[in-house]
Amino acid sequence: MPLALLALAIGAFGIGTTEFVIMGLLPEVATDYSVTIPTAGLLVTGYAVGVLMGAPLMTVLGTRVPRKRMLMLLMGLFTVGNLTSALAPSFGVMFAGRIVASLAHGAFFGIGSVVAADLVAPQKKAGAIALMFTGLTVANVVGVPMGTLVGQHFGWRVTFLIVSALGVVGLAGIARLVPEQPRPQGVRLRHELIAFRNTQVLLAMAMTVLGFGGVFAAITYIAPMMTHVAGFADTSVTWLLVLFGLGMIGGNLIGGRYADRRLMAMLYVTLSALALVLALFTITAHHKIAAAITIALIGAFGFATVPPLQKRVLDQAAGAPTLASAVNIGAFNLGNALSAWLGGIVIEAGLGYTAPNWVGALLAGSALVLAVVSGALERRGVAQSRVTDSGTATERRPASPTLRH
Repeated sequence: MPLALLALAIGAFGIGTTEFVIMGLLPEVATDYSVTIPTAGLLVTGYAVGVLMGAPLMTVLGTRVPRKRMLMLLMGLFTVGNLTSALAPSFGVMFAGRIVASLAHGAFFGIGSVVAADLVAPQKKAGAIALMFTGLTVANVVGVPMGTLVGQHFGWRVTFLIVSALGVVGLAGIARLVPEQPRPQGVRLRHELIAFRNTQVLLAMAMTVLGFGGVFAAITYIAPMMTHVAGFADTSVTWLLVLFGLGMIGGNLIGGRYADRRLMAMLYVTLSALALVLALFTITAHHKIAAAITIALIGAFGFATVPPLQKRVLDQAAGAPTLASAVNIGAFNLGNALSAWLGGIVIEAGLGYTAPNWVGALLAGSALVLAVVSGALERRGVAQSRVTDSGTATERRPASPTLRH
């Protein structure tokens, strides 16, 4: 694999750290600003909404900019946003900083996915995308736990200062390792928008919203769930996030490997397993060992859907994939925002800290239904195409000469 994928993974590591580290620091942030935990959870929701809106906006603005330069600009924006959060004097300013940082997220992964896929042979595209996303998953094993640990001992502001430094490192890595890629000739915004007329593209994005949203329904509130329900100490949240990250790494690599072979079959299996594990988490969350195992499985099955869903969009939007790819990254975060909001609602309704797990199970189950529909439509389209091709061939076949007696 090209060394440039390492640079993309470095940027993904920084972005993944800032996206997920807030979950382990919700109690500290809530205490510092004198707000409730569901209110602090808006930092997750706001970031996700910013990704959703920033993905198409920043991608459209970058249509006239070479991809490497755009990736560098996005990492600069990411750094500014995290520095604002670190120095924020009020909850509102921190929320604004999270929004600024989030604007870079979707476009970075969207453009980065296209760059990664262009660097390898066609039969290795999903694997290349998975390797870029490895930076995001490793962030959950190294960046997020360390950021949580630092935040708990030295203050959450120090964590966001470190994340800002990661943004600088990511920017330097892209400048040094990613090759120059000129803007594709002949591709205009109207070409990019045509992809959204494709039913399969829209179905893939809907699966993204619901499937990964199921993961965030549970993980957004992992800190209060594990400390109040399972009985873990506050410091144990760090190591639980490590387990979640290890699961993500394994699921990401497996998803990338098998998505290049049997993409839809991979989605059927992973979405089914994810819905089941999230439902079981309402029970296992009351037992320390079972909860820890379940958290790792949620990370594995949840992130095993990422490479196949991203490749599904790229395949269906072939020819002008950049905007569709970026919007699909936004779709991941729309699911995050939706599930974090719904999770907060069921908690405030008095249903307990495990109630978001049921929300997640229902979301993942809905994504499975859409995957089955998408597969059925694809098979029907293939069958109709074969019938049409067969009829066309028959019409073009010369008639047999008539025998005369």
